[in-house]
Amino acid sequence: MAASGKLYRRLADQIAAEIEAGKYKVGERLPTERELAEQFGVSRPTLREALIALEMQGMIEARHGMGIYVTRAQPPLASAAYDVEIGAFELIEARRLFEGEAAALAAATIDEESIAELERLLGLMADEDELKGEDADKEFHMVIARATGNGAIIATIENMWELRNRSPLARNILTRARGTGLEPRIVEHRRVLEALKAHDPAAARQAMRDHLERVIDHLLRATETEALERAQQESKARRSQIAKRVAI
Repeated sequence: MAASGKLYRRLADQIAAEIEAGKYKVGERLPTERELAEQFGVSRPTLREALIALEMQGMIEARHGMGIYVTRAQPPLASAAYDVEIGAFELIEARRLFEGEAAALAAATIDEESIAELERLLGLMADEDELKGEDADKEFHMVIARATGNGAIIATIENMWELRNRSPLARNILTRARGTGLEPRIVEHRRVLEALKAHDPAAARQAMRDHLERVIDHLLRATETEALERAQQESKARRSQIAKRVAI
């Protein structure tokens, strides 16, 4: 693959080019994700982002756990916002790098007031209103960023959080992952907080990196199982209808 540009975008363009060239025709099924990842030499997160980008363009669709099918032979005209899109996976990968180091830096100097605020926010993450929990999640990370005392770090991390809302691709992936449970997130944030309380930079760095690595895994599972869950629901409904007919 070419050496410039966003990796997921380059991959999406390459798959789109193969569709346009007739390698995969409208109505045909694409190879499995494993096969595509091996063919192009990319990771699952990069491939998943590329496929979702193509799905948003209307070129492909996941059909009820049966696979991914071509629905359009050519992509629509690119929009002005197209080139500035950031994918959720690459965004979290960047956060893992920056926020891991921010946590390590904050651990050395964080004060009791910030620790108390982190405790309060951890409690708010359990709110039944998932959007309120997400707000508390963001503020938890921003308190740690501010605890570094470094304006450049604060601005960088805040900008990465804002990109979640500005990028249609990131919003699409994160919306799919909503409603899949809060407990793991709280447990992971608790580990970060305990490392900060202990003023242990190495532990804080690792806890933050581990947390964001699990976020990537969570997004992969959420986007992977969405079609399968729909298929299971439809299958359950069909079995129920058959059972009713047999009873008659």
